[in-house]
Amino acid sequence: MIPLRSNVPRLTIPYAVSVIIAVNVLAFLYVRTLDPHAVARLYHLFGVVPARFMEPDWAVWAGYPKTLGWPLVTYMFLHGGWLHLILNMWMLWLFGDNIEDVTGHGWFVLFYLLCGLAAVGTHMVFEGSSPMPVVGASGAVAGVLGAYIVLYPHGRVLTLIPVFFFPFIFRIPASLFLGFWFLLQVFSGIYSKVQGAQDVAWWAHVGGFVAGIVLIRWFRLPGVCRYCYNPDSKDYDREDSALPPL
Repeated sequence: MIPLRSNVPRLTIPYAVSVIIAVNVLAFLYVRTLDPHAVARLYHLFGVVPARFMEPDWAVWAGYPKTLGWPLVTYMFLHGGWLHLILNMWMLWLFGDNIEDVTGHGWFVLFYLLCGLAAVGTHMVFEGSSPMPVVGASGAVAGVLGAYIVLYPHGRVLTLIPVFFFPFIFRIPASLFLGFWFLLQVFSGIYSKVQGAQDVAWWAHVGGFVAGIVLIRWFRLPGVCRYCYNPDSKDYDREDSALPPL
């Protein structure tokens, strides 16, 4: 399933989302100028290698420099390939603007980073001895998706579903689209664990999604969520903006 757009109107210019996307693209373009050896070194230094943090004796033996924890942030801005980058940035652009509407620009950045931290923390719980670096914005973007399913569960996502060589386009409730996406991450994580192969950080996606569901309750500014779902009225709230976005 490929999401094309959502039907929830955007209320403000998504400055934070735009800056985050720009930083990711610039970082990726820089990485593309490096030779393979330099790329591998950069991923190991600025990506998150779980064993580096969970097994410090091994990290010293392997020659990793001491860190104040900056890879836990920088890993979110590195990607392994064009498809990895495009998919993450498209999902962020598609769903992030409506979250930025209700958090404000500055608070959105903090929300995004915290979701990314929760995501990689979850990955390390399941893959604490892994020597493979984790890179990508997937966990932080998953947090945005978790917030979206809380605020806009009855939104509609225009979705492309290819069946063999024939493209079909449907409007799918956001709760169904994102719920299916979340379950896919959980089952993929379980399957990878059973098979002993972890090519994708599935549990980072799960951790980020859950973090978004939890954290948005504190980051949502009062009076600015005009189209958020109200479980009492079973409809969107159309509130007058009581506070300007940060």
